[in-house]
Amino acid sequence: MFFIYKIMFLSILMTSTIISISSMSWLGTWMGLEINLLSFIPLMSSKNNFNSSESSIKYFLVQALTSSMFLFSIIMMMYNSKMSNEIFLMNNSIIMIMNSTILMKMGAAPFHFWFPEIMENLNWMNSLILMTWQKIAPMIILSYMINMNFYISSIIITSSFIGSIGGLNQTNLRKILAYSSINHIAWMLSSLLMNETLWIIYFSIYSIINISIISIFHKFNINNLKQMFSSMNNNFMMKFFTMMNFLSLGGLPPFLGFIPKWMIIQNLSYNFFLLNLFMIMMTLITLFFYIRISYSSMIISSNELNFNLLKNKYNFNYMFTYLWSFISMNGLILYSIFINFY
Repeated sequence: MFFIYKIMFLSILMTSTIISISSMSWLGTWMGLEINLLSFIPLMSSKNNFNSSESSIKYFLVQALTSSMFLFSIIMMMYNSKMSNEIFLMNNSIIMIMNSTILMKMGAAPFHFWFPEIMENLNWMNSLILMTWQKIAPMIILSYMINMNFYISSIIITSSFIGSIGGLNQTNLRKILAYSSINHIAWMLSSLLMNETLWIIYFSIYSIINISIISIFHKFNINNLKQMFSSMNNNFMMKFFTMMNFLSLGGLPPFLGFIPKWMIIQNLSYNFFLLNLFMIMMTLITLFFYIRISYSSMIISSNELNFNLLKNKYNFNYMFTYLWSFISMNGLILYSIFINFY
């Protein structure tokens, strides 16, 4: 029974996102976001996690606040259109309010205050949903009205800065991934300034890498760095895949995570050189703590330094994880072969 109602709310969650991104009116978009909120809260509840109720309340309060502000901006937009006898009118203040509510919904800085705190108390599957699927509707709604101005550029700079600095002294893996997600939001927003196809490529690759990492943490029930070092100490191959996925998430070539950043850097370098340079510098800080974790895990804490998979008892049970990790590690090589072939 427990599994059935989880499947039901998960299907409602996916349907609500489709309603939001395919709606022909702002009220339909708002309604899809509300259904999305009410369907995700039951998924957050867990009998094995005593902090899930606190996370549910925090998430509900933040999302209810942003939904009310979003509805207020819709009403103001309709009122201005009626008063000016125009079909559609959006002034700068209304656009800023709508952008702020959408940015708060996805957890972009400086509206990120709720995101790491809620991520810390969720299980790994809900964390995956919050970092990937829950960003689809806000990103697509934001793409309708995003323009390169001082406000959007400041959001990109702030998200890039806080996402890189915030993860430096963290030991909780969910918080590390949460701040990394904030940094990736800055790259996604900059990709929306170019075109939506670039954002789809970035988001797809980001989701693949997150699925690969979180599937490993979920199987081993790992929550912090100390558990990761000790739990994987006798399984060098799984530790190797995990660390390589971390480096791929940081955007280190020649891994898969470097492809979308490479594409965005090429597009931004023509008109937004300073913004591009700042984002690259902040990404290097993010890559620094990923390399520090990988170095500590692979060199200092490892007792087994061989690649013999046949002696590994997890060989057949974790083939799905190995497959995702292989795609994440060798994505740039496969991409280069594909480009050269065609």
